[in-house]
Amino acid sequence: MRFSARERVGLRAMVELAQRYGAGPVPLSEVAAAQEVSLSYLEQVIGPLRRAGLLTSTRGASGGYTLARPPAAITVGDVIRVLEGAIVPIRCVTDQTCSPPCALEDRCATRSVWEIVRDRLTETLDGITLADL
Repeated sequence: MRFSARERVGLRAMVELAQRYGAGPVPLSEVAAAQEVSLSYLEQVIGPLRRAGLLTSTRGASGGYTLARPPAAITVGDVIRVLEGAIVPIRCVTDQTCSPPCALEDRCATRSVWEIVRDRLTETLDGITLADL
């Protein structure tokens, strides 16, 4: 399985903010510099995390971003789902129903494999918090 650059950068940014949790808002430019990513790309990644309620933003000269919850209350799975949607992006094993339904659904020899992968990956990613990292 591959994780996108968006997921990797988003998770690194969240870990950076977790390390600074409790110290007040962190300017996004500092996060970008610390994680060696462009500010413009990081702005694109941070937006969905803020809209999903994982981050709060403060405007002004001393503004920036902070985690909306303690690092122990945000999982890697939370971040991945916000940035990419389903953990395992195979239509027949996501939480969404297939439309139209797969013609092979009742007799698919590989579906059980994808269900196991989805369950184990979800369990793993939801079992790791930003505090753990």
